[in-house]
Amino acid sequence: MTTGVRRRMGVEERRQQLIGVALDLFSRRSPDEVSIDEIASAAGISRPLVYHYFPGKLSLYEAALQRASDDLAARFVEPREGPLGARLLRVMGRYFNFVDEHGPGFSALMRGGPAVGSSTTNALVDSVRQAAYVQILSHLDVTEPPARLELVVRSWISLAESTALLWLDGRRIPRAELEAQLVHDFAALLAVSAAYDEETGALLRRVIADEPADGPFADLVGRLTGFMD
Repeated sequence: MTTGVRRRMGVEERRQQLIGVALDLFSRRSPDEVSIDEIASAAGISRPLVYHYFPGKLSLYEAALQRASDDLAARFVEPREGPLGARLLRVMGRYFNFVDEHGPGFSALMRGGPAVGSSTTNALVDSVRQAAYVQILSHLDVTEPPARLELVVRSWISLAESTALLWLDGRRIPRAELEAQLVHDFAALLAVSAAYDEETGALLRRVIADEPADGPFADLVGRLTGFMD
């Protein structure tokens, strides 16, 4: 009888395996509750071998956060095709897919987890926010935003973060409603800024001109009109 022989992994392959295992565990439970022994067991290796690839739990945690932050930042990448409202709605769908699948990991990334105060962790969070900011400006077809537009985009990204974190605490509002509401929030922030700044006003008029009657931005106008009747 022929028996199977376990293939020996290379150094980088093993590191990536450990990062994947750790990310899976951190995504389901608070990183504080996950031990090196659990990670080793899930990876099918010994505890000392984990330390051979990573000097400690913090370094493995930060490597897992790096992968999570790269994944989360990629959720904002969207082809510049079609109306802006529909594009943002798709972005929010992918964003909340990540939040839904990696709840504790998302909270750890945004709140710091056991690495709170770590310059590495702070840099990862900033990298996600900056990637989102660049992508949204790309959707708006703006390379050098005026100060008020920068405020709108960065404020909206922060709002998306805080909304997702609050949603994870009980998930009391249907996810699809929150995704649509965040798209409406973007339009509302842009409209308020346009009331104070002609450059932002010109951008808003261009965005609205491309929106279909059944799009999320038109839906917001309909809801507000109904509220004021």
